[in-house]
Amino acid sequence: LASGLSIRAIARNVEKAASTVSREIKRNGGIAKYRAVTADKNALERALRPKQCKLQKGNPLSDLVESKLLDDWSPEQISGWLKIKHPASSEMHISHETIYKTLFIPSRYIFEKAVLSHLRSKRKLRHGKRSTNKGIYKGIIDAKTIHERPHEIETRATLGHWEGDLISGSSNSHIATLVDRKTRYTALVQVD
Repeated sequence: LASGLSIRAIARNVEKAASTVSREIKRNGGIAKYRAVTADKNALERALRPKQCKLQKGNPLSDLVESKLLDDWSPEQISGWLKIKHPASSEMHISHETIYKTLFIPSRYIFEKAVLSHLRSKRKLRHGKRSTNKGIYKGIIDAKTIHERPHEIETRATLGHWEGDLISGSSNSHIATLVDRKTRYTALVQVD
């Protein structure tokens, strides 16, 4: 900037996109006030983790977000509306991703559980766009738990008690493992 280069020329020199250079300059005082040392210090502060979540219990922003969720607004709608309603107040801006994380990370306990039922998807857990349950093994129907097995099996005193498990790999590949409790003899079987 001091040498009078354009944003595009700076971007070519540092091998970054012109939009990235432009955002960096705007974020740190603009063309007239940009200082590299200050910008570097600010970047380090922004990168510190863990960050305090903007949504906290009793916070006016949290209360507002919760009321909109209860009115069946989507997190994307809430995020966009807050930017329009409070253009100058960055404390009142929040990303839809932060709202989703607050909803689906149970340790935060910010919103009431009833809020989840107001989401359009009605799901209890969050999955990625490409996530699917197709072909996923759900377990053995009416299986006994390991805690219900007889005591003689626990002591490994007799032969013929086998433990089974399933290892699932990539490309829908599976291997069944069988282990004799007494001898620890292990059999591996590839499963279609």
